Amino acid sequence: MSIVKLKKITLCGVSDEKSAHLAGLQQLGLLHLLPCGPGVHHTGARFTQSKLAHQAVQALKFLAQCPHKRHQMTEADDFDMEGLVSRVLALKQKIRQCSDSHDALAKRIKEVEPWGNFAFPESGLDHLKLWFYRVPKPAMKKLTGADFIWQVVYKDNLFDYVVVVAEREPAAAHMPVARTHTGAIPLAHLKKELNDTTLALEDLQAERESLTRWMGLLAANLNQAHDEADLKNAHALCQDRDGVFVLQAWVAAQDLPVIQQFAEQKNVALLSVDAQPTDKPPTLLENPPRLSGGQDLVNFYQTPNYFDWDPSPVVFFSFALFFAMIVSDAGYGAFFGLLLAAKWRAMGRSQRGKRLRALALTVVFFTSVWGLLIGSYFGYTPGPNDGIFAQIRILDMNNFDVMMRLSVIVGVCHLALANAIRAYQRRHSVQAWSDSGWLLLVVSGYVAFSMPLTPLEKPAYGVMAAGGLLVLLCSSERPLRHPVDWLWRLLEGLKNLTEITNLFGNVLSYLRLFALGVAGASLALTFNQLALQAYQAMPGFGVLLSILILLIGHTLNILLCLMSGVVHGLRLNFIEFYHWSVSDEGYPFKAFAKKGADL
Repeated sequence: MSIVKLKKITLCGVSDEKSAHLAGLQQLGLLHLLPCGPGVHHTGARFTQSKLAHQAVQALKFLAQCPHKRHQMTEADDFDMEGLVSRVLALKQKIRQCSDSHDALAKRIKEVEPWGNFAFPESGLDHLKLWFYRVPKPAMKKLTGADFIWQVVYKDNLFDYVVVVAEREPAAAHMPVARTHTGAIPLAHLKKELNDTTLALEDLQAERESLTRWMGLLAANLNQAHDEADLKNAHALCQDRDGVFVLQAWVAAQDLPVIQQFAEQKNVALLSVDAQPTDKPPTLLENPPRLSGGQDLVNFYQTPNYFDWDPSPVVFFSFALFFAMIVSDAGYGAFFGLLLAAKWRAMGRSQRGKRLRALALTVVFFTSVWGLLIGSYFGYTPGPNDGIFAQIRILDMNNFDVMMRLSVIVGVCHLALANAIRAYQRRHSVQAWSDSGWLLLVVSGYVAFSMPLTPLEKPAYGVMAAGGLLVLLCSSERPLRHPVDWLWRLLEGLKNLTEITNLFGNVLSYLRLFALGVAGASLALTFNQLALQAYQAMPGFGVLLSILILLIGHTLNILLCLMSGVVHGLRLNFIEFYHWSVSDEGYPFKAFAKKGADL
């Protein structure tokens, strides 16, 4: 559960053998390459991929979205990746154009259909023309007594469809609405064109379905295209001079023997050094498999700096706890468990899926246990005579004072842990005492304000004063060489001490755990009451109606709880906790490695 220690290595070899050596290093997949050529800037992001690889990704996504897929081709000696990609992208463009034409024709037919199937005579109407108006029924009285010829050709509940026969368009003042443009194409012709477009679209979709059989080979060759692009980028990162190439990279300390063995076999010079404070190494997180889902959450928001610490385990468990407190229902936890069971095998097909599966299992466990402790089952709360369910329940969601205090205690503990970790990380610096001061402030502040008129009140205020003094005196590492340095250190301490308002706000921010939990429980209870009222008010049909209310209501509430649990559960970690524990941002370790075919 830490950030992997890295070594900075320099490889030097003969330029004529550079391609072979780079290919071998790519096969090992252990290095994070660094630029050492002139004019090359690189901080961990992969160089732009080749045009073919980019187009292949688009083609593969397009085929993967096809509802029906064919049996996959596994071998093809004459497989033409470039030709297939061009064909798929051209087909994608044709389908888009045909679909747009289909939608436009359908809309046009809907607009023209009320006027009927008509065609303008080729010889004209003796200088007369037809003008079309879609008039609301209340506005028809404006046409009474008009001095031009008009006729209602169709009616619906809201409008009358009026045709005016006149040499010129009637003045706007004489008509209740603006003219409708029907166009000169007959309705029958539009319907025929729509039918032809529908058939053409079906043929294009059938061709798309037929091409899905090449998805597996396309994915495998796509990885090859990425590998070739990465290899080309690796050549650009090297420096060549006088027939010798130089390559620099970061490698995990435990993998260094493998690189040393490679260098000996290939007759390549190797130099390795430890990371220096002036370096900016990438961050490689290493956690046990059951806790590695936390590092996916961490990297999703902000990769910690190499010289900082790994917050993955803390985020792993605190996110699960916050999610559980926001959902606050054992029934919903069981439902999430069923969804996880249904996706268990599918998530186990990749390493990332296995990590997220372990995280999801922990979240489901925490949610179910918390729901049991507060006694909520799809909004139903067991009574005193409900046996074991009543005995398990030890917390009451309706006791607002207790639940609010519990939420604040969780926040105090979370932020105290953040400052304790930061103090340990900076234990060789005077600023560690400042972090310890914040730790004393957050704990003693809660004790002082939550336990007034008790024996703990006065000692708590004393501890608060001691914590504030530590923050004031130890927030700066400015050396004390002159008397004025004391003044500057005190000013910097005063500036840092203004963060006390931020600390107070961060602690109160954890009240969202209580507020969202109560909101979800209240909404579930409301839907249960509505279903019961419908059942009692309408015997017979009320059963069906109550079932629909329960299904729709709890589905909506589950979605809201899921969204709130994820968003706010992560927010309390990444905003409040990170502010007091993670000092700087880094960038992830990107291994120079071959891509495996993920079919």
